[in-house]
Amino acid sequence: MRRLRNVKIVATLGPASNDYEMIRALAEAGADVFRLNMSHGEHEEIRVRHEIIRKVETDLGRPIAILADLQGPKLRVGKFSSGAHELEEGDKLRLDLDPTPGDSKRVQLPHPEIFAALKPGANLLVNDGKIRLQVEDCGEDYANCNVVVGGTISDRKGVNVPDVLLPLAALSDKDRKDLEFTCELGVDWVALSFVQRPEDMVEAKQLVDGRAAVLAKIEKPSAVENFDDILAASDGIMVARGDLGVELPVHAVPPIQKRLIRKCRAAAKPVIVATQMLESMIESPMPTRAEVSDVATAIYEGADAIMLSAESAAGNYPIEAVTTMHNVAMEVENDDTYRSIIDASRSASKDTVADAIVSAAREIAETTNVKAIVCYSESGTTASLTARERPHVPIIAMTSRRKTARKLCLYWGMHCVITSEVERFKMAVVNAARAARTAGFATEKDMIVVTAGIPFNQPGSTNILRVAPCDERLIFNTDPE
Repeated sequence: MRRLRNVKIVATLGPASNDYEMIRALAEAGADVFRLNMSHGEHEEIRVRHEIIRKVETDLGRPIAILADLQGPKLRVGKFSSGAHELEEGDKLRLDLDPTPGDSKRVQLPHPEIFAALKPGANLLVNDGKIRLQVEDCGEDYANCNVVVGGTISDRKGVNVPDVLLPLAALSDKDRKDLEFTCELGVDWVALSFVQRPEDMVEAKQLVDGRAAVLAKIEKPSAVENFDDILAASDGIMVARGDLGVELPVHAVPPIQKRLIRKCRAAAKPVIVATQMLESMIESPMPTRAEVSDVATAIYEGADAIMLSAESAAGNYPIEAVTTMHNVAMEVENDDTYRSIIDASRSASKDTVADAIVSAAREIAETTNVKAIVCYSESGTTASLTARERPHVPIIAMTSRRKTARKLCLYWGMHCVITSEVERFKMAVVNAARAARTAGFATEKDMIVVTAGIPFNQPGSTNILRVAPCDERLIFNTDPE
């Protein structure tokens, strides 16, 4: 199960990928992380999917990460008395708290917190941005709006409020229950939706309490504005381009995507590019050229992972979608332009001993015939710093913690190996050489770089680098105890 690419693939599970055979086939086709979408499915259904993934992991002998994606608060209009209505430019529409079924003149918006934050001139986007309303005047329980862009409005259509920082918690009551359930299950990552401010992430991390890594979904303009602080409070980032493309001009999303990816890499935190990457493959076995270009762009920019949503969860061609992503990644990463872009975008960060060690490991690998960098990493920090370097050779993360190995499956270039605890450096080098040979990264005639911390099994102690042979006889004859 050695991957010949560095970018990771996240596949969402759903009705089209709900049994052992399909989930295993997706892993064999290239999926490194499985996403459980908490917007769909009861807890028992989620539990079964989790169990299947763990069985696939055991059978394939390779760590697999599981990401639980919380729904977040959903803003929707109420119901209408007579089905759908057509709104035309210049029409008036009143939004209020009255639960009476609506018509073409008014409808319920059952969110008093929105009215509390609205101001005249604010925009409201309905039905994925197809309808644009502008607030003319408003109060604590109503908003009179002009229809700027018309369209069809019907029951329970979603509402986006791009111009206002809403006084809404990122965690709804449902999210809190889902978060506790998935943490008890043992997921590796939790994704928080509707993040607007760093305090949202602080609250989520307190609730998670170290049981999983916590990832912020960037899908609001306020999240883009507060990104540096949100990144600092997060373990990882998802650039969720669906809502981001609704609430911001679509032409603003590509430069935002590029900027956020670079900031994540500089911070040594993984970033997923998500939403509509191969949308046409829900119904077609072949992607469009534009979709392939979109996937390739995210890879060229240095994203840690690219994600499939409905393509693998509900589409007709889930395996083909994963295979397409894998093939695009292979083609891009074998392009000389890719390596030049990745190298040019590297940030020079050598603030700590660990920073200096991983930078030196990458430089040695670039100037010698070293076949792999093997890093011992108990918490995952050293491995994440190594991934930030984007070395030319494979990265093997050695850890005695299964939890750490699974978490690292989301990071660029990471091949994760669960090993027994070691007390002596010589045995650490021997285990590293064995892992490199077993996975097919090196032969007995090759050399590897090993990074570790002395004393062993203490997070954050990386302080040693060794260029070692893969021939164990040479290690035993030359290495200190």
